[in-house]
Amino acid sequence: MFPKKAGLNQPHTKSKNKLSFHKVGAMFSVSNMPSTTSVLSTYTTFAASAMLVKTVLNEVQNLTSQLIPQQLREKISAKLGGLMGNSSSQMTLVIDENNGLSINEMFEASEIYLRTKISPSVLRLKVSKAPHDRTFSITINKGEKIIDTFEDIEVIWQMICTETQKTTSDYDGYLNSEKVERRSIELSFHKKYKEKVLSSYLPCVLEMSKTIKEEDKVLKLQPLGHYHENVNLDHPSTFDTLAMDPTLKKELMDDLDRFVKRRKFYKRVGKAWKRGYLLYGPPGTGKSSLIAAMANYLKFDIYDLELTSLQSNSELRRLLVSTANRSIIVIEDIDCSSDFKNREAGGYDQGDSQLTLSGLLNFIDGLWSCCGDERIIVFTTNHKDRLDPALLRPGRMDMHIHMSYCTPSGFKILACNYLGLTDHSLFTEIEKLITEVEVTPAEVAEELMKSEEADVALKGLVKYLHMKKTEHVKANTEGEKEVRAEDKESEEVKVEAETKGRKTNKRKARRGRNRR
Repeated sequence: MFPKKAGLNQPHTKSKNKLSFHKVGAMFSVSNMPSTTSVLSTYTTFAASAMLVKTVLNEVQNLTSQLIPQQLREKISAKLGGLMGNSSSQMTLVIDENNGLSINEMFEASEIYLRTKISPSVLRLKVSKAPHDRTFSITINKGEKIIDTFEDIEVIWQMICTETQKTTSDYDGYLNSEKVERRSIELSFHKKYKEKVLSSYLPCVLEMSKTIKEEDKVLKLQPLGHYHENVNLDHPSTFDTLAMDPTLKKELMDDLDRFVKRRKFYKRVGKAWKRGYLLYGPPGTGKSSLIAAMANYLKFDIYDLELTSLQSNSELRRLLVSTANRSIIVIEDIDCSSDFKNREAGGYDQGDSQLTLSGLLNFIDGLWSCCGDERIIVFTTNHKDRLDPALLRPGRMDMHIHMSYCTPSGFKILACNYLGLTDHSLFTEIEKLITEVEVTPAEVAEELMKSEEADVALKGLVKYLHMKKTEHVKANTEGEKEVRAEDKESEEVKVEAETKGRKTNKRKARRGRNRR
């Protein structure tokens, strides 16, 4: 028997495939397709059902509008949209920590503002404290959310932190990799409230954060030009503890209050928002304490400017630009800080190669004085009469404050500060002596500090004042003697001159007669 050749069964296979094809064709034959009438009937039924559903939904929506307030409907829609992942109605503002090389003011303001909005539902908080801070700084941690409401608008704040690898190369060409944390705050809300959030809510956040920051502010004392050499201004002097004439004190406080409230006024009249004060009087009358009291009262930092360390007008301008707003610039002992040339001697034509009176005047009220807002410039001197009149006019030194010797009212303030006394049997004698001698508040304070017992301290002050009075009388007596001696000497010189004059006249007369 020979084996079967390949392909002998192929006709049978083709016949079978052909049969299957005919069966499939029979299933989709024209006779089995639905009629046009059936299709139209089905479409009509579907369209009618859709219209019915739409009508029902409209009725439900109208009923809902009548029963549920709009604000509640919006909140429900927002919640349902968040659950279903529908964020098309939400807008998010991203506030990065840094704006290029500088700090983003809006980020800092948002952090400060959110401290006041932390609720018990926030589970993770970030706590920090810098060496100069008085209290802890508490902010939300990354990933935490805070819900706030502004004029019936619900907004959601969220802290976002991302870590990236930063690669740098050193001088030898080696690559160093380090993790860098980038922080940002996201603010989400319904997109239809975009204009109100940008025009009203964010400015409100800025203003509130500014107020909070000023309340918690730690004042700084910084030598101008030395940016890393600042210390906390912990000077305890206040207007309440200052041994100063009460009337003058009130005038100064009213002037300061008026100054800080007049931003729009200064802009309207075309003046730089600054104020100049001249404190003059003998040493020990409280000029430095008054400056500290002003800083504590206004919450202003102090910049100490030493003119003798400056080489040129351009350096002075550079330092002026570097000062911050809401600060006090102090130039102590202006009469001996620098050897300015008098105006008539050409002090205005020296250029920028040296520090001149012209440069100082530009610093006070020239074009460079407008580089900043809400600044106070304070000059102090022991000898007002030595100052150039150009420095003293309004606009440069707007208010002149005479820091006088101690007065009876000043003594009472010191007695209250140091001894806790408002009255004592020795007060009358002390007040009488204070009006008769020149004694500074510093001298009185030193005597009151010598004992914690009021009687001992006040008796010591009485003894000191009597000694000062004796010295004063002695000095006056010696002065009168010197004056009388000088007058006598002058009289003798005058008589001698007159005698010489008469003798000269007689000689001239004799010569005249001899010639005749």
